[in-house]
Amino acid sequence: MILGKIVFVLLLLALLVAACGAPAATVTLAPSSDLSPALRQTPPQVQEAYRFALANRDTLEKIPCYCGCGNIGHTSNYACYVQSQTADGQVVFDHHAVG
Repeated sequence: MILGKIVFVLLLLALLVAACGAPAATVTLAPSSDLSPALRQTPPQVQEAYRFALANRDTLEKIPCYCGCGNIGHTSNYACYVQSQTADGQVVFDHHAVG
């Protein structure tokens, strides 16, 4: 009987601790309109990845490319999504991350 009460209290405590966890993080994405027409035709997951890359350049530039595409000039994870930016600010996408 005492063991049952202890188990009940521990389960209740575990539930309480789980309910008090950190809130979900917010993810920043660029608007879909920032994607090229070709990228807007890709699956939603691909579009989301490119939108994330556009909105989080500083972070992705700190992450090395890990897919083995360094031989095509990729120096960071950001380079898998964006090839360059023109003088007038237009983004030239790298379609390597499309799949």
